[in-house]
Amino acid sequence: MKQITKRYDFILAFDVSNGNPNGDPDAGNAPRTDPETNKGLVSDVCLKRKIRNYVTLAKRDPETGVPEDGYDIYVKEKAILNVQHQRAYDALGLKSEKASAESVDKTRQWMCQTFFDIRMFGAVMSTGVNCGQVRGPVQMTFACSVDPITMLDQSLTRMAVTTQAEADDQKGGNRTMGRKTIVPYGLYVDYGFISPQLAADTGFSEDDLQLLWNAMCNMFELDRSAARGLMATRKLFVFEHENALGNAPAHELFKLFAPRKKVEVPVPRSFEDYADLTIDHEELKKRFPHVTLHEIV
Repeated sequence: MKQITKRYDFILAFDVSNGNPNGDPDAGNAPRTDPETNKGLVSDVCLKRKIRNYVTLAKRDPETGVPEDGYDIYVKEKAILNVQHQRAYDALGLKSEKASAESVDKTRQWMCQTFFDIRMFGAVMSTGVNCGQVRGPVQMTFACSVDPITMLDQSLTRMAVTTQAEADDQKGGNRTMGRKTIVPYGLYVDYGFISPQLAADTGFSEDDLQLLWNAMCNMFELDRSAARGLMATRKLFVFEHENALGNAPAHELFKLFAPRKKVEVPVPRSFEDYADLTIDHEELKKRFPHVTLHEIV
């Protein structure tokens, strides 16, 4: 497969309507927020999970569920990581007990070739069964909402109880209470970086790069739930540099995308309530002539 040779930076904009884009387990699973600004946050781990889930579905045999060669997922539900590490030793006919540096290097390469998310995001694989460590070429920030968000805490009732004891306590009422916290609307922006130097180390290829773009465009379409509400990828801007070191600072490129709510809108409640949702190609070429912009969405 063809290896990437250029640096890339990207901007991902997505929104949520009447849902919880990323709950905080330390706050009763309420939507994550910055307490100083009340702007919403979505962790990089949350977005990576959605990308992994998309690849799991897109790169597997529809009848058997077996992933295509090179597109297994390392971090997935109910996976035991040391068992995944042992697979590498077994496949290469090596012993994991007191593994040599050469064995660790060979198993590290096998893990990169086998697991898409390792050669993309990296992994620490030195826990117990040692397959070394991988620094991934694709890195993402926490996403932050453009404007402060409002959290609505809604009470819910369930017309059933869990145990007979609960039913006895309620004297046949069979009704339990619960809560759900939602964000009426939020437009979030995330930033990402792709290093060709690290891609060469892990084997992250041009084909993998295209799969990543597809995943970010479609990941919410395959992750529907009542808790998430309506989520959608709204914009994906990719800055392609002319060489591996890059031709402009990422933070300066990111400034070119500056969405803002329309003046006549008191509180944004839809994507259409925002303006300046594009990047001026002429301005980009004027300031950074060696950077090419790809507007994928």
